[in-house]
Amino acid sequence: MSTITNEVLAETTLLRFATAGSVDDGKSTLVGRLLHDSKSVLTDQLEAVEHASRNRGQEAPDLALLTDGLRAEREQGITIDVAYRYFATPRRRFILADTPGHVQYTRNMVTGASTAELTVILVDARNGVVEQTRRHAAIAALLRVPHVVLAVNKMDLVGYEESVFANIAEEFTSYAGELGVPEVTAIPISALAGDNVVDPSSNMDWYGGPTVLEHLETVAVSHDMAHCHARLPVQVVIRPQTPELPDYRGYAGQIAAGTFRIGDDVTVLPSGKKSKISGIDLLGKPVDAAWSPQSVTLQLADDIDISRGDLIVPTPDAPATTQDIEATVCHVADHPLTVGHRVLLKHGTRTVKAIVKDIPSRLTLDDLSLHPHPGQLVANDIGRVKIRTAEPLPVDSYADSRRTGSFILIDPNDGTTLTAGMVGESFAAPEPVKTEADDEGWDF
Repeated sequence: MSTITNEVLAETTLLRFATAGSVDDGKSTLVGRLLHDSKSVLTDQLEAVEHASRNRGQEAPDLALLTDGLRAEREQGITIDVAYRYFATPRRRFILADTPGHVQYTRNMVTGASTAELTVILVDARNGVVEQTRRHAAIAALLRVPHVVLAVNKMDLVGYEESVFANIAEEFTSYAGELGVPEVTAIPISALAGDNVVDPSSNMDWYGGPTVLEHLETVAVSHDMAHCHARLPVQVVIRPQTPELPDYRGYAGQIAAGTFRIGDDVTVLPSGKKSKISGIDLLGKPVDAAWSPQSVTLQLADDIDISRGDLIVPTPDAPATTQDIEATVCHVADHPLTVGHRVLLKHGTRTVKAIVKDIPSRLTLDDLSLHPHPGQLVANDIGRVKIRTAEPLPVDSYADSRRTGSFILIDPNDGTTLTAGMVGESFAAPEPVKTEADDEGWDF
C-alpha cells in the first residue's frame, strides 16, 4: 500500500461519492478494483480476500469481497447494506458509499447519496438502461447530486464495442437531462479486468476520456455548505454550573450550513427570539468563527429559553416558519404511506407530529409521467406530498440547503423510517385536489 503523509492529506480536498446500479452490474467489484489498483488495500485485507476466494473455488481474488462485509452478503453474493470506505490518493481524499442494487434496498441508495457530491451509476453493457437505473438516476436528481458518472460496465462481455457504449450513454444522458441532472460523464469500463477504472484500457482505444479514478480526482467539488445560509440545529444545551463557569450557558450542535462569527445578530426559531453571538467554542477552545460541518457551542448575549430542536440562524437570513410543507419524497418503508397517515416528522434535531394531507402525484419512472392522486405511495415510490405539522418548522428549500431542506417521516408506533423528503423539490406535479384528513386525536 502506498504511503501518503499527513501533510499531503491536509492539502487535498475531500470528495464524498456513492455507487449505485442494478443487481449484478458489478458495483462491489468496481469499488474493490478501485481500492486495489489505487493501492488503497492493506496487505492483510487482500490476503483475507484471496483466502475467501479460494474457499469459494475461485482462482483470482474476488475484489467485491473488499466491500461486501456482512456474512449474508458474502454467502449470497449480493450487497445488502451501505458499505462505507475511506481511501486517499495524493490528489484527493474520498468517502465512498457502496449501495445495494436490489429494488428492496433502494432506501439504502437514498441514504448513501444524500450527502454525496458525485454518484457513480453502473450499467451492465449487455442489459443497458433498466428500471433500477432510471430509479437511481431519479433519486440522484431529487437529491441534487451535482455530478453523475455513468459507468458502462462489463464491456469485455460485448467485445469492447464502441457502438454498444454509445447507445447506452445516449439513452441515459437523454433520460437524465429530462430529470434535470446537471452533468453526466459516461465512461466504458470492465471492473473485473480493470479497464478504465484506474488505468486506461488498451482494449478501447476509441475512448479518449478519463478513467474513473482520474475523473474522481479532478471533478470540481462545488457544493460547499460553508457558503450557504448559516444554520445551527441545537442538539444540547450545556450548563456545567461549576465554580469556574457559574453562569456558562452554551448551545451545542453541528453547523448544518454556513458560517457563524462572534458579533453576528441571530434569531432562534421557531420562537423568533433575537440575540447576538457572544462566544464560540470549538474543541474546547474559543474561536472567532466556525463553519459547516464543524461541531461547536455558541454562547448568546441574552438569556433566552432555547432547547434541543431549536434552530439558530443569522437574523437577516432567517427562513420563514410554516406548518404546511410540500415536498417530493422517496418512500422507503415496506408498508404504504397514505393520505391521512399520522406520522412524526424529523427536521434537523426537531421531531414533531404531522399528518399527510394529500399525495398529489406519483412519478412513473418509465416515461417520467405523473400519476395524479394515487392515494398512497409504496416502497421505492417517488411522489409529491403535502404535510401539516403540529408545530411551526423553519424549513429551507432543498435547492438552497440539502441539510435544512430535507426531512424524514417516522412511524410513531414503532419508530420505523417511512419516507425521505426534499422540501420544494418538484417534477412539475399537477395542481392537487384539496382533501381533508381525519385529525381526531392530533391537536393541530
